[in-house]
Amino acid sequence: MTGRGFDRLLAVLSPLGFLAVWEALSRLALLDPRFIPSPANVLHTIVAMTRTGELPYHVLVSSRRIVAGFLLGAVPAVGVGLMMGLSKPVRAVLMPLVSAIYPIPKIAVYPLLIFYLGLGEASKISIVALSIFFLVLLNTMAGVLAVDPAYFKIAKAYGANGRGVFATVAFPGALPQIFTGLKLGMGFALIVIVGAELLGSDKGIGYLIWRSYQIFAIDAMFAGLLVTAILGWVAILALDWLERRVLPWQR
Repeated sequence: MTGRGFDRLLAVLSPLGFLAVWEALSRLALLDPRFIPSPANVLHTIVAMTRTGELPYHVLVSSRRIVAGFLLGAVPAVGVGLMMGLSKPVRAVLMPLVSAIYPIPKIAVYPLLIFYLGLGEASKISIVALSIFFLVLLNTMAGVLAVDPAYFKIAKAYGANGRGVFATVAFPGALPQIFTGLKLGMGFALIVIVGAELLGSDKGIGYLIWRSYQIFAIDAMFAGLLVTAILGWVAILALDWLERRVLPWQR
């Protein structure tokens, strides 16, 4: 087995092993099923909620919010990050603002967004976009700054203008860091959207988890958490696949 194949095997066995240990502890009565249901019970709940259409509906709502917010935050973040990496004046102007705003917990800004945008989709999509914007921006800027200056000199020596330097050196050189920012941003997007749906929503995975808590449906709560984990895993796999296609030399 090749190294890559072994890594893929471990990636599959790791979550399966965790579930196996969890199930064994449940069957040995070392875990109280009233508070920590077994994986089998959680899976049964997922299947039942899928058959009724309840779980797919909430997953679709949250996924739509995540995708919209992810695109709204990531696309401008890449553009601004490239400009900050390429231009010292732009970096000097924007970096103090970024440094001041980035540490603010984004979920703490959500009540303000509700005040301005209401409880509808706009506030939820906006909080997702805001949560990933600075992560992608900073990683993009770091990617440009990490490119060897010799490449910029070579491009200019061959007559590349600003657009040519951007297209042939800055953007390709920053892509590995950009994908790192996108993956980190996707994780934050999931965290923030679930938190936003917990605070104020009548649909979505966060709402499902909160409603399950209110009626003490612990198995449904775990089902929502497990589905959130699966969504994050699938999203990272998708970004990994895209990265391999865009950056074949990184394999």
